[in-house]
Amino acid sequence: MRREKSDGGEVLHFSGDWRHAAIAGVYGDVVAAETSLSGKQLRIDLSRVSHFDTAGGWLVKRLQTAAADKGIAVEIAAPDSMASLIDAIPAMTETEAPAPRERMALFDRTFDPIGRLAYDLWDDLVAAMYILGSAVRGTQLKFNRSAGISPAAIVSQLDHMGVRAVPIIILMSFLIGAIIAQQGAFQLRYFGAEVFVVDLVGILQLREIGVLLTAIMIAGRSGSAITAEIGSMKMREEVDALKVMGLNPVGVLVFPRLVALTIALPLLTIIANFSALAGAAAVSWAYSGITLDVFATRLREAIDISTVISGMIKAPFMALAIGIVAAVEGMKVGGSAESLGRRVTASVVKAIFVVILMDGLFAIFYAAIDF
Repeated sequence: MRREKSDGGEVLHFSGDWRHAAIAGVYGDVVAAETSLSGKQLRIDLSRVSHFDTAGGWLVKRLQTAAADKGIAVEIAAPDSMASLIDAIPAMTETEAPAPRERMALFDRTFDPIGRLAYDLWDDLVAAMYILGSAVRGTQLKFNRSAGISPAAIVSQLDHMGVRAVPIIILMSFLIGAIIAQQGAFQLRYFGAEVFVVDLVGILQLREIGVLLTAIMIAGRSGSAITAEIGSMKMREEVDALKVMGLNPVGVLVFPRLVALTIALPLLTIIANFSALAGAAAVSWAYSGITLDVFATRLREAIDISTVISGMIKAPFMALAIGIVAAVEGMKVGGSAESLGRRVTASVVKAIFVVILMDGLFAIFYAAIDF
């Protein structure tokens, strides 16, 4: 940088490379010139600058703004390409300090989050009813067409949500059944009634734990996948493309997943029940000396068809709830990766909460009708 005094002001001659990679070499000169500005006029000569990009333009704009704040008239001598770039950069202004936040009254601080939560719950309920209604409507439209419902999409989703989930369901249920049997036998031993651990495991697994834990596992595994898939399509505007093509995104994306979940979850529940009973039988034989014959005989006496049906009835409803919650959260995804992660997390949390809530409601209903 070279400085020259002129009548009523000064001229700053700059040279060198003013691109981002080399801007550190000229930054100090600009700062030094900024702190020592004087006079009434300033001429910035950039004719000897070899390379120039947006980083250099910001430095010139910074120097220009500093001179204007001191009441100095600024003239920039630069080639047309540099001048156009400098003019395109907005003027630099100091950020205004945020206004002090008014303190909310105790009543507002207490009930404002509750009110927002109520509105969010209502919006989620409306969105869930829209997803369910659109899926049903899409099914009706497809039934009226010659092509019908494409089984390929449903089979593909069954493979992802059902077949590939079998190993983890078997392992989890086997361990859960073994743990319940071990803990139950340990406590019943004090009363000399270890054989009743078969009743405990059979009724608890077939009526409550089997379908509940399977639904929770599917909510975390498949529910998050549904939200991520639909959310990524939303980010890439594929959902909007389906609308432009005249297709209902819910019928194309959500309906096959709902059908697959509704089929897969009951089947996975059956697998989970057998696996849990196998784990309980193994632990009962190793820990309490209950042979497989005694275990099977006691199990037939402890349970009946109503015990099995009471658990299996819950599975389709839980599957629909998981699919709808996952689809609603997927449709809420914005244009950022942060939004996708936040919605996937919310999908898993909400789906698990809804599953547990539905299980409690079913328990109350069964108690009311003595089932």
